[in-house]
Order: sequence, then structure tokens, then C-alpha cells
Amino acid sequence: MHQEDTNHDDNDGHHDGAGMDTAMNGHGNAQAILNDYFNLKNALVGDDNGKAKGLGAALATSLGNFDASHYTDAQQSELKDIVEDAVEHAEHISESDMAHQREHFKILSKDVTDMVAITGTEMKIYEQFCPMYKNNEGGAWLSMNEEIRNPYFGDKMLKCGKVQREIN
Repeated sequence: MHQEDTNHDDNDGHHDGAGMDTAMNGHGNAQAILNDYFNLKNALVGDDNGKAKGLGAALATSLGNFDASHYTDAQQSELKDIVEDAVEHAEHISESDMAHQREHFKILSKDVTDMVAITGTEMKIYEQFCPMYKNNEGGAWLSMNEEIRNPYFGDKMLKCGKVQREIN
């Protein structure tokens, strides 16, 4: 399972294609986190408080199961901080009303974006941004689809936002 460990210490491995072939070794856990994150995002897009609660709990679990052992010491330290913060916000989502879920989702989205910057991902992800969330403070999120489906406003402003960048 660790036959490609020698490739894991490339400082910029997550910026080019070279690090992507190691994805099956270390990125499985990160992929599970992304899957739970996207499901949570979709529940918020659908204004489904109950479903978002369950998915917040699922995301907290997948974050807690994340194995950072095949990253560099510096990356492990950074990932530990990111995961601890993300677990806290996912747990809050699992027990909050919709407005609070969305507040925690904003910070959770930054945590997941920071995590992906280290772990990389095999899929194309879009970082999207709604400038109107939180009194025009704005809020970003990640999506697998280029089409905007706003998790901060749901049905009220489903298509408010834009793609800021593509990851991968």
C-alpha cells in the first residue's frame, strides 16, 4: 500500500500532475471528506436542515478518521489544525438551525479548501463565491459542478455567485 511513499515529500507535488498518481495511497480519506462535504453543501442548497444535521455529523466522523501519516511533518501539523477546526464546525452543523449551519459552513469551506491545497484531489473542483452572504461580507464554497447552486441562500438566491477558480 505504501509503495509510492518516496513521492509524498515533493514540496510542490500537489501543484503539478506528478503528485496526482499517489492519490490512491493518501487521498482516499480526503476523498471521503470531500464526498461528505459536497453532500452537506447540497443539503444546504436544498434548504434541508434535518439532512444537513445528519451530514454534518457524517462529515465530523470522516474528518475524525482522516489519516495524515503519509504527509510531511509540516503538512501533518497543518492538517491536524485544519481537521480539528473543521470537526468543530461540522459538529455545530449537526445540531444547529439553518442560519447557524450556513455560518459554520462558511468556515468549514475554508478548512476543506485548505485541506485540499495539501492533499490534492483527483477531481476537478470549482471554488465559488457569493458576494452577498453575511451583509455583503461574502462566502465561498467548493462544488463539483461549474453551475452555481448557492448553499448560503438556497431557494432564495439559488444562482447568486460566481466561479472564483478551478482546483485541479
